[in-house]
Amino acid sequence: MKNLLKEEHIGREVSIESKNKKLDGLKGKIIDETKNTYLIKTEKAKVRVIKKLVKIIFLKERVRIDGKKVAKRPEDRIKGE
Repeated sequence: MKNLLKEEHIGREVSIESKNKKLDGLKGKIIDETKNTYLIKTEKAKVRVIKKLVKIIFLKERVRIDGKKVAKRPEDRIKGE
């Protein structure tokens, strides 16, 4: 299995689990990433999601990650800092 904590997330298809009913079940492609957020393009809109508040399911890889584990700058996460 790939270690998604240290890989690029932009371009991956994801589903979101959240206590926020507006975000729970959201599916789409990650099109941008910052230290604290993902920008996800869905069929209807682009939605900014705060990483620390959600669980991210990478659909192709069938991996579920707590957003708190990836809440850092993408370049730092990839380098393993």
